[in-house]
Amino acid sequence: MNERFEVRLRKAVHVFCAGHFITLTDDLCEPVHGHNWLVGVDVEGSPDAHGMVVDFVRLRDVLSTIVARLDHRMLLPTHNRLLDVSTAEVGPGRAEVTIRFRERRWVFPADECVLLPVPNTTAEFLARWIGHELLAALESAGCPLAGRLRVEVDECLGQSAVWHRD
Repeated sequence: MNERFEVRLRKAVHVFCAGHFITLTDDLCEPVHGHNWLVGVDVEGSPDAHGMVVDFVRLRDVLSTIVARLDHRMLLPTHNRLLDVSTAEVGPGRAEVTIRFRERRWVFPADECVLLPVPNTTAEFLARWIGHELLAALESAGCPLAGRLRVEVDECLGQSAVWHRD
């Protein structure tokens, strides 16, 4: 008999409200808008000596820290070949982020932005970024995930993207 164990984490605390926009084509960039994003995580693996695939509490807390970094922020991609993203000091202790797409230009207070090393702030790339952040944080906490990881980011109820690490 084959057995599989999977831990699923879907908590109300893993919701973040954030603005973004994406380049839809080389010639089209959607308007700035926001979502109440919901993050879910699944971990598949073998139970340890104490019967756990992963410690729920540690997984919850690490994911909460990652999600909190995105909450009430403007999410901006830094690896999009169509966008020019720059940060400049505009006064003592004040910086702004400027984004350009063709003739369009947006300016945001830097402390209200999260610059993400992704090509676009799609649910797909956010799921991957969150997954990598989760893996790195658990590794540095001394509890690396050995099994499969699945991260789902839902941008509006029922519309989600999933990233897997086998």
